[in-house]
Amino acid sequence: MSETPDLDQLDLEGLRAEVRAFLAADAPSGWREASATQEDFVRTQRDWFGKLVKAGYAIPHWPAEFPGGGRSLSEQKVIYEELARADCPRLLLSFVSTYHAFATLHECGSAEQQARYLPRILEGETWCQGFSEPGAGSDLAAIKTRAERKGDVYVVNGQKVWSTMAQFADKCLLLVRTSSDGPKQAGITYLLMDMKMPGVSVRPIHQIQGDEEFAEIFLDNVEIPVSERVGEEGKGWAVAQATLASERGLTLMELSYRMRGALSRVARLIRDHSHEDDRGILRDFGALVTQVDAVCALADQFLDNRINGIERMGDASIVKNAYSRALRAYSLLGLRLGGIEEQYIASITFGDLNTGNWMADYMNSFAWTIAGGSEEVQRNIIAERMLDMPREPKGWVA
Repeated sequence: MSETPDLDQLDLEGLRAEVRAFLAADAPSGWREASATQEDFVRTQRDWFGKLVKAGYAIPHWPAEFPGGGRSLSEQKVIYEELARADCPRLLLSFVSTYHAFATLHECGSAEQQARYLPRILEGETWCQGFSEPGAGSDLAAIKTRAERKGDVYVVNGQKVWSTMAQFADKCLLLVRTSSDGPKQAGITYLLMDMKMPGVSVRPIHQIQGDEEFAEIFLDNVEIPVSERVGEEGKGWAVAQATLASERGLTLMELSYRMRGALSRVARLIRDHSHEDDRGILRDFGALVTQVDAVCALADQFLDNRINGIERMGDASIVKNAYSRALRAYSLLGLRLGGIEEQYIASITFGDLNTGNWMADYMNSFAWTIAGGSEEVQRNIIAERMLDMPREPKGWVA
């Protein structure tokens, strides 16, 4: 006797077929070659985002009143799996806009702010994040950028750093200090800043692998209207938590699946450099494939736990550390196989982690042990929150 099909599963497979049909017709080809400069990268990103918005696949995590919104986590997973399988460009330029800015405005913004900014994001308005400072990275509450209220405006002075693609942004999610009284978190205020305001200057940071993904933002007597404050004055720390908690689950899954797809590039190097009978290389490639498969399995399990409401504090940390280590192993094997020859041939593709320029990819892989919380911080979360190990004594000295 045959079992009755699971209707939810049928719906998901129908969505998968729908997404595949769209990608078969509209997935961009040659986008890596078309992203050889920062300007080209921005153009290809904007074009692809516009197509996904029109098709209803750009913002599946937004509410149902927006085009393509209202998707369940299971449906979102299907969409991102198919985008990764088709090797489409990640939406890096609009990432802060569709995740961080959306989460901040949707959860904490006023009705007027939501009505003004959320539609603009779908029209291509780009946001960046002004959180970290030269002396306030891991300890975000130590920010020193000052905002003094004068009538209907805040006058802001200070510096931000590691702001992703701020040189292309229209708006900024900005944390400022409005008070030094009490705990550090108590004096932080959350503002929305127009990047074209007088006194705002941006300097891209040229990275070791040739990209300029990040930038510094300098603020010199920048006047931001009080109406652009999110939440109450001095209550910005709580708003910032909504920003930072907005995207990790699906991002980790998407990155893991993209790395699995990129394994074909390592296999191509093995063939191109005549290593098909080299048992040592084949052994190392087999170990890499197993490692990447394990990361994908961890990411799947993490998202399934979130879907089923049994996610634990620390689950994301396990996946994040596993991914960053696998990315290092992937790019290192490619670097070994490609040798000097590949360094002369392969160009850098802006905005991609698996570009095929193996030296650039290998150097960039080190950033992933820091970005989004360093590996050491993630280990502490796992130890303290999952394994119930004792916290490090505050007065401890090696």
